[in-house]
Amino acid sequence: MLTSRDDSSLVVDRLYEQAEGQNIAVLGFYFDFAAKEEQSARCTLGALLKQMVSGMERIPREISRTFEEHKKTMGGRRPQLAAIVKMLQAITSSQPTFMCIDALDECVGEQRIRLLNSLKQILEKSPGTRIFVTGRSHIHAEIEQRLAVRVKSLSISPRKGDIVTYLRSRLSDDETPEVMDENLKADILQKIPEKISEMCVGAMRLIIPSELSANRYI
Repeated sequence: MLTSRDDSSLVVDRLYEQAEGQNIAVLGFYFDFAAKEEQSARCTLGALLKQMVSGMERIPREISRTFEEHKKTMGGRRPQLAAIVKMLQAITSSQPTFMCIDALDECVGEQRIRLLNSLKQILEKSPGTRIFVTGRSHIHAEIEQRLAVRVKSLSISPRKGDIVTYLRSRLSDDETPEVMDENLKADILQKIPEKISEMCVGAMRLIIPSELSANRYI
């Protein structure tokens, strides 16, 4: 998914623009395939909770109390998934919220199930919450099943011409052009677009459960 992170950044930026000056929270998390084992459901939702709290003028008492209680346990144990879900439910139930999760297919199977089940719990308590997800098409059915909502999806694949244009732009910025001859350039412009097109078969953007627009809250 060559454009996955860039496309998601554009969506998040657009949401931030629409939500500016309004009581709307925009949260985001990116799954990195190189750090799969470190990105659990607890860490993912914990990161979203941290973003939510950091944007508040005053931390709700129930949130600070939960963290204080966990500090008292042996070793200062961090809140577990169930506690984080409850805190997100409490906050998002009183504030329109967008949760943007990029490359969900890179989340390992067991953790993805736990994450989707947790998001379902949040949606049940927070009717004003919208979730935007990117990932390959094979997770579409899993999302519908776990969240028990109608998933609105949009398939996206890069056009070969756009890839070639991007490669030409990067090659023109090469600081050591003397090390690359015309034959190598030709190979790059031919083979990379073909490989990327093969890799992007089945790439998909998923929008849950309704239109992704902060204007729905205005």
